[in-house]
Amino acid sequence: MHSSYETPLEFKKTAQKPLFGSFLQGFETLIIGIIASVLISFLVLYPKISWAQAPASNTAVNAGNPPTFQNLRIINQKVKDFLTTQSAGSPGKAEITVTPMEEGTQLTYCPSPEAFFPPNSAAWGRTTVGVRCGQPKPWTVYVQANVSIIANYVVAGAPIGQGQTISANELQLQKGDLTILPTGIFTEFNRVIGQTARMSLVAGTVLKKEMLKMPLIVQKGQSVRVASGGKGFSISTDGQALNEASEGEIVKVKVSNGSVVTGIAKENGIVEVGGQSK
Repeated sequence: MHSSYETPLEFKKTAQKPLFGSFLQGFETLIIGIIASVLISFLVLYPKISWAQAPASNTAVNAGNPPTFQNLRIINQKVKDFLTTQSAGSPGKAEITVTPMEEGTQLTYCPSPEAFFPPNSAAWGRTTVGVRCGQPKPWTVYVQANVSIIANYVVAGAPIGQGQTISANELQLQKGDLTILPTGIFTEFNRVIGQTARMSLVAGTVLKKEMLKMPLIVQKGQSVRVASGGKGFSISTDGQALNEASEGEIVKVKVSNGSVVTGIAKENGIVEVGGQSK
């Protein structure tokens, strides 16, 4: 007969094995969990790191060698910077849009590309800018761009009758792109107030110089300086105005040898001449 507190030896041995085995399994799980956490943290903090991140071309750049081909974005920026400088004296805010060069265009790398205006190009409106390279291999490309000058300009705020002296009450300012407006417009009231309308104007009319009778800057019989010039030369002589004229209007001048010349009235008694007649 066995006592109730006796435990067989076989049972005692089997009870000790799971205790040590569980410890080892828990330790292994802990180590694996730590390694996994470190790897996940590394990938989260440095997602862009890969073994393929250092191609052979980067080695050449790091060694101080220049790239083989020209970066087209540098050319586009060169054009924009050039047009920004050219439009610095405009009466408004310049808005410059450069048409990007076609992707895939391959130009030899140039350390100092130079922007320039081709013949018949303008600093405002739709224009073309050339970019050229002298060394190491010469090349020239042409880039399309558009320069808008956003500013205020003067319009008739109310109907203006022919011969009417214009006051500030008849004027308004509108904002727009000056490059698409006709020449001879006004951007300030003070150039218009007090002038006389040459014609009847409806409200909303963009005021231009030829619509107004501007103040006379040349009087009949006044002594004026006649100036004429061209490429590489300039000529000037004294004369006498034969009619009165506002700035920009035609004036005839009798010069000292008796000839009569026709020119454009400018400020300070200057008449610009392009041709002569007897």
